[in-house]
Amino acid sequence: MTRKTFVLCLAAVLAIVLTAAPVEAKPNFSGTWKLLADKSDFGPMPPPDKYEQKVEHSDPDMKVTTTQVGQQGEFTSDVSYNTEGKETTNQLRGNAMKSVARWDGDTLVVDSKLDFQGNEITISDKWSLAEEGKSIIIQRKLNTPQGELEMKVVLAKQ
Repeated sequence: MTRKTFVLCLAAVLAIVLTAAPVEAKPNFSGTWKLLADKSDFGPMPPPDKYEQKVEHSDPDMKVTTTQVGQQGEFTSDVSYNTEGKETTNQLRGNAMKSVARWDGDTLVVDSKLDFQGNEITISDKWSLAEEGKSIIIQRKLNTPQGELEMKVVLAKQ
């Protein structure tokens, strides 16, 4: 076999193998999720008394309803994202919030900006599934005029 024939055969085999390689499915965050306070870290803030999320995820669309109870009472929010990097606008406590969600491997990165009482706040969330889909870990970074805050929110599937 000549070198040219060998290289052509190798290229053909590689093309077949690479074409047949399975495409990794992106995680699906659908479900009802409840806070695992003992595995979460809210930094200097106290954990909420209750934190639940209902997620409807059919890529590229994702809707998240969050109910939180804490020192400031009960609060429910509904937000929608497009995981293909298209900007979405939602309301968070009566304030417009613009978000861009995109995949980074099997992690969903959601970058949001909002004006809260005249102050710009940026939120960067990194969503990932853990424990074979039984929990969600959200690594959150908030930038406010008062400084930066990092949090880790761990939720268990119900």
